[in-house]
Amino acid sequence: MKQIWITLMIVALLLPAVVAAQDQNKPQPAPTISSVVDNQVTILEHEFVPAAEAMPADKFNFAPSPSLGEFKDSRTFAQQVTHVATANYSFAATILSEKPPVNIEGPNENGPASLKTKDDIVKYLKDSFAYVHKAIATITPENAVEPLTVSWGKSTRLAVASMTTWHGFDHYGQMAIYLRLNGIVPPASRPQPKK
Repeated sequence: MKQIWITLMIVALLLPAVVAAQDQNKPQPAPTISSVVDNQVTILEHEFVPAAEAMPADKFNFAPSPSLGEFKDSRTFAQQVTHVATANYSFAATILSEKPPVNIEGPNENGPASLKTKDDIVKYLKDSFAYVHKAIATITPENAVEPLTVSWGKSTRLAVASMTTWHGFDHYGQMAIYLRLNGIVPPASRPQPKK
């Protein structure tokens, strides 16, 4: 009986490795415009959301002091997060040619003033990424470079989708500085366990 249990435990421990090896041998689908852009947004999301979550709630309204450099009128940490989430909603709605599913109106493109707590802001951020993924999934070779009228002139779905990534990383860089000024190493910069 003991030998059966040992055999079952060994099988249970090895099964995930066998399945993973089989998955690597499966032919992977060819990349698409949508899958490439979605992968870039996923990379942003996996750095941006943990950075937002890393800042303690009592520091969410932190902005660097002008005595530290050119920080006069800088957004607070919370406003950096809500600004990117608001832009995500706006970009995704543009790609989908619809109104955003939530109210994004607020001062200085920072989203609704009703977002007060860290939990509310992080939820707004995560939901904005879900909406971006939904929008990017609709990009096809046929509609990727189809002209769109946007608030700043003319653009395309592909251009707006790529803006999501570079815009988010621009603000992520600022958030990384804010975290470090508060003695917090951004999660993406922390040493990773060796595989």
